Amino acid sequence: MEELNGIEVLVHSSIRIDKGKIIYIDPFKINKNYNDADLILCTHSHYDHFSPEDIKKVMKENTMILVTEDAFEDAKEIGFIEENIVKVKPYEEYDFFGIDIETIPAYNKHKEFHPKEKNWVGYVLEIDEVRYYIAGDTDCTKEASNVECDVAFLPVGGTYTMDYIEAASLATKINPKYVIPTHYGSIVGNKEDGELFKNSLSKKIKCELLLKN
Repeated sequence: MEELNGIEVLVHSSIRIDKGKIIYIDPFKINKNYNDADLILCTHSHYDHFSPEDIKKVMKENTMILVTEDAFEDAKEIGFIEENIVKVKPYEEYDFFGIDIETIPAYNKHKEFHPKEKNWVGYVLEIDEVRYYIAGDTDCTKEASNVECDVAFLPVGGTYTMDYIEAASLATKINPKYVIPTHYGSIVGNKEDGELFKNSLSKKIKCELLLKN
């Protein structure tokens, strides 16, 4: 389980990765001022994924932040200088601190919460030759189904994203070594959804329930 060392799922879809550099994805309901982020990745502009209050608790001087275009001005208002804000859209590649980052489309197929035309994203991070896929708020799309990764963080709470059954189907398609459920247990989805997701998976896929709250 070396791939999961230094990884925490804090609340909802908020993830912290400590692999030499400190990375936060969609920081939300952060419980104190850490101010330790080297890199912050936001998947889209909804309040539970781009939260100025929580970003301020993890950012420090010279923190880099990746945001979708509709959050760019808000990032400046938080206090980031323009050189440290990167506007992202799907199908792009970046390199920060030796970490390769790819953006993957994240959208709903039959719901209106996350339209494809918004150009919101998930991320694939390659760290020490391990590929981590953070799906963002998405359904089981063809783009998500084509992701190659070792560790996948997939939303399972339903309503705004996939439910645990759809997420299990996506996990089967991409076949990661580990899969970690997110986006359940607080705003949407029940605490039990993580277990239901785990029990819906093929036994070949290892599922770790890392959600803290």
